[in-house]
Amino acid sequence: MSAPKYVGAIDQGTTSTRFIVFNRRGEIISSAQAEHTQIYPKPGWVEHDPAEIWQNTLDVISTAMSRAAINPSDLAAVGVTNQRETTVIWNRRSGLPLHNALVWQDTRVDDLVAAYTRDGGQDRFREKTGLPLATYSSALKLQWLLNNVAGARALAESGDVVFGNIDSWLAWNLTGGPAEGLHLTDVTNASRTQLMHLATLDWDAQLLSEFDIPRAALPRIASSSEVYGEITAAVLGGVKLAGILGDQQAALMGQTCFQPGETKNTYGTGCFLLMNTGEKPISSNAGLITTVAYRLGAEPPRYALEGSIAITGALVQWLRDNVGLIKTSADIETLAREVEDNGDVYFVPAFSGLYAPHWKPGARGIVAGLTRYANRGHIARAALEATAYQTRDVLAAMERDSGIAIKELRVDGGMVVNELLMQFQADILDVNVVRPRIAETTALGAAYAAGLAVGFWKSREDLIGNWGVEKRWKPDMPQARRAQLYQSWQKAVGRSYDWKE
Repeated sequence: MSAPKYVGAIDQGTTSTRFIVFNRRGEIISSAQAEHTQIYPKPGWVEHDPAEIWQNTLDVISTAMSRAAINPSDLAAVGVTNQRETTVIWNRRSGLPLHNALVWQDTRVDDLVAAYTRDGGQDRFREKTGLPLATYSSALKLQWLLNNVAGARALAESGDVVFGNIDSWLAWNLTGGPAEGLHLTDVTNASRTQLMHLATLDWDAQLLSEFDIPRAALPRIASSSEVYGEITAAVLGGVKLAGILGDQQAALMGQTCFQPGETKNTYGTGCFLLMNTGEKPISSNAGLITTVAYRLGAEPPRYALEGSIAITGALVQWLRDNVGLIKTSADIETLAREVEDNGDVYFVPAFSGLYAPHWKPGARGIVAGLTRYANRGHIARAALEATAYQTRDVLAAMERDSGIAIKELRVDGGMVVNELLMQFQADILDVNVVRPRIAETTALGAAYAAGLAVGFWKSREDLIGNWGVEKRWKPDMPQARRAQLYQSWQKAVGRSYDWKE
């Protein structure tokens, strides 16, 4: 039998699930994608159906494999990458979820956040977890489910109901489900729950007590790159499951940011910036998250600073779906190019508060600087520029925390095809912005983690050798203009604060 030629990656995101097959050079051989339903029971509540996500996962694997006439034996391993913090509980015996998944964007636990903050401040758990108290993390979502789903808490205490982020839900189903499926997560996903101690890489007894979470419900914490077990699901029967990374950490790996100071930004529904900070976690004084970047096998973990921006690509979707300003997302660039500049219009998209580095949950979206001169083009341009301004906010905070000046920004995600945005990003940052040859960096990172675990790739150097530049944008804006634009942006951001008491 010939040696396997490919590695597969399940990329389970906020709006869709994909399966991508890569060759040794990191090139895409086959892929398939399926969207899942976004469920909005109340304002601020966002849910997904875990059963729909699992079925879509099976479907896209089957489709991608058949498109390229690939058999499971052609795959050396499979990795999983996932939307982080999205919280699932399910019955270990029946395999059925007890409730829809609470998505990372869901804000129903804002009262719990407020109560915990009153008791000890927003940063009371930051030293151990690297995370501020926010609606974002899994711990309070899990607490809400255990308190509000009938019978869930008692079953969780006995270990019959278990918790996981989406990576755990998929890994459990892939490796057998009720028939002895593996209940595990990796260090990157565990670091997003607010229940894992960054130093010990284990669930912390004090945090479990504070959040009232039974340990019996929690998955085993594993490395990001190791052979966890064999997949039993028929579409991948016998293939090793060997890599798990949260989506943003996977993109960091896919961009081969292995050296301290190397930084990437993923432009999707939101934006997520990660800077590799090496073997020691750096505490943030500038409103950033300290998180695990990855852990390869038994090596020491690598850490990162992260800044999350809630609304970037979602603002373009909002202008399309809610306002009708454009017909397709791609139209935003055409409309923005109808004007020479933003006409002094600034759009702060704080639809669900401001994330890093501001952490203002009471902020709400505003458009500032409107005059009779402003038109559709100015609003479109302001919406695009908002992404670049928010990115600068986060990168400035990273430089302050780390003491490292960022030399270039590696970019990926759906919005990097927007030439106007990428050039403005380089201009407002005053550094080069680089798009790699292989844009699917999130799935690629999961594939890399799995492939390293089974020796398909021998070392990081193999992965770095695969990375190449497709396009580089260089800054081309006078310093005085850059300073004036950014000052006005900061003024607009301040106007958005405390709209919601």
